[in-house]
Amino acid sequence: MTHPPAFALYPRHLDSRLRESLADTPAVLVNGPRQCGKTTLVRQYEGDMAYFSLDDPGLLAAVQADPLGFVKRLDRAIIDEVQRAPQLLLALKLVIDQDRRPGRFLLTGSANLMALSQIADSLAGRVDILTLLPLSSAELARRPNDFISRALAQNWPAKATTPSHQANPTDHTDMTQQVLAGGYPEMQQRTTPARRQAWARAYMRTLIERDIQDIAQIDQLNQIPQLLSITAELSGQLLNLTQMGGQIGLNGKTVDKYIGILEKLFLVRRLPAWSRNELNRLIKAPKIHFLDAGLQSTLTRLSPELAVTQRSRFGATLETWVYAELLKLLSITPEAWFLSHFRDKDQLEVDFVMESPLREIIGIEVKAAASVQASDFKGLRKLRELAGAQFVTGIVLYDGIHALSFGEGLWAVPLNRL
Repeated sequence: MTHPPAFALYPRHLDSRLRESLADTPAVLVNGPRQCGKTTLVRQYEGDMAYFSLDDPGLLAAVQADPLGFVKRLDRAIIDEVQRAPQLLLALKLVIDQDRRPGRFLLTGSANLMALSQIADSLAGRVDILTLLPLSSAELARRPNDFISRALAQNWPAKATTPSHQANPTDHTDMTQQVLAGGYPEMQQRTTPARRQAWARAYMRTLIERDIQDIAQIDQLNQIPQLLSITAELSGQLLNLTQMGGQIGLNGKTVDKYIGILEKLFLVRRLPAWSRNELNRLIKAPKIHFLDAGLQSTLTRLSPELAVTQRSRFGATLETWVYAELLKLLSITPEAWFLSHFRDKDQLEVDFVMESPLREIIGIEVKAAASVQASDFKGLRKLRELAGAQFVTGIVLYDGIHALSFGEGLWAVPLNRL
């Protein structure tokens, strides 16, 4: 008798939103990177829906030959890895227009399908799009994520928790180990850092050799690994296309195109700048971030031992981890929050700015240390000054054990509260 892998038992927070979407929308697309758990999530619905995977070469060939004929024979179905047959989306549109019952089709895609020109218009108004990212720390701990509600209420428990520098290195609460392991279920299952990084290298090699060809034609595919490594080293920094391209002999326009492809594969993302003038957000320089700290630390060859002795390097990876955790949190939040960074002309910075639909502002700084000083809130105080009444709270996430108040609206909060 076979048993499901341990990660299949982790409840995914996106499931409640998925159920809501299936109840009122003809098609639901679960977008996300390969190996993040999409198939495990959607196959929970297999009892009520037929399941098809376009990773099956025979099925893929049949769908590509006659997409409309394939879809017409379906009543309710799960179609996995739909980006492999873009022509299927038009067929789905025709069938849905004839029968708009909710919950007819549950699709998954390992590329950001709505960013692909051949797909973007096919299901407009007929599909709800959800994003599933790798496991969050809250999912790994099998608990709900109440970070936003606690931040808005400034209601942080005073109870002490264990910081990483005092934890047993083999314990799952060790922050350094948790950050370097990332969130991919398969990577989490590896028992040593070396085995986890071996998985991560194989994963990225497969994406480059196979999945990129599904979404784009690239003339210089051999330069993608170099660009990926450079991006990992620059994760959390302002995006400078010319500087990045100069290191591997590419012009800025080509780098921009290639980074766009990496974004479609959920490997990296640009983090826009925050400004009170929303038009300025479009022209201010974004930052570039990896979407998983495990992949980023593999590319930068950051081991647990180096993370202890080279805290600045670990700080960049920790910021990547926090970014991924915030994205996962916002992906399960029904309201459309805007996530950005802040930097002014005097170089005062805030790593992350979360803005609610009501324009409430939460500023977040990340510190890879077990203590916090008043000076660590310099950027948050500037953000509070600019945001005025819209500013709710500023948080320094740190590797400590207590939530501490540093004045009106300013808090030092342990990282594991995220």
